Amino acid sequence: MSTVRRSAGVLLFRVVACEDGHPDAEVLIGHMGGPLWARRETAAWSVPKGEYEPAEEEPAAAARREFQEELGLPVPDGVWVPLGEARQAGGKIVTVWAVDAWLDPAGAVPGTFTMEWPRGSGVLREFPEMDRFAWCTPDEALERLVAGQRVFVERLRAYVREGRTPSEA
Repeated sequence: MSTVRRSAGVLLFRVVACEDGHPDAEVLIGHMGGPLWARRETAAWSVPKGEYEPAEEEPAAAARREFQEELGLPVPDGVWVPLGEARQAGGKIVTVWAVDAWLDPAGAVPGTFTMEWPRGSGVLREFPEMDRFAWCTPDEALERLVAGQRVFVERLRAYVREGRTPSEA
């Protein structure tokens, strides 16, 4: 019997005004690092997140830890807005919170991973988990994010457009 893999993450956002005067949310996402993603832009970005073992760690603690590992910076202070769960194409369940906070992506120092590259060469190389970060409009994020994470931007956008503040969650 296989165990369902779980990931948790934090999606930073900042409320901005749309051209129509209604509120919307820009989000901070990261481009996945390593040679497999190097030449891709569409569906090659992710919410800062990572795996955890439910028996060993609470999802919110994992989200906080993974954010720190992926950006090299702590999650900025702010109210955590639950965006729920989504099952990814590979079966992994991802849980995400949104935090209304500012962070300068230029200060990020991404964590790294090691893999054999080129494949079959026997050479181990180190790559950043995420190689760059950017604030994006929801429409940009929906194009850039891997398909299974787009739902979190849609949920956040609906939340912000309802006019509620994070403290009203």
